[in-house]
Amino acid sequence: MDGVFGGSSWLWIILVGLVVGVLARLLKPGRDRMGLIMTILLGIGGALLAGWFGRTMGWYAPGEQVGFLASLVGAIVILVVVGALRRR
Repeated sequence: MDGVFGGSSWLWIILVGLVVGVLARLLKPGRDRMGLIMTILLGIGGALLAGWFGRTMGWYAPGEQVGFLASLVGAIVILVVVGALRRR
């Protein structure tokens, strides 16, 4: 996880997840009912999704740090997918 988040400290990973999760929830229209822990997990998941997709496309080398905007886009993608699944 060191390469994805830019640090190996769990506190750093939680902080990055919180910031990315909050910004993703602010940028995506609509209401997303989730608490603080789910927001942190959303941000962490967004970074992991962006890292996986970036490595698959050849944009990131294995162990390379994922960009902040890529993490934000990954978190928004997760919100859109979860929102679509909840409506069904």
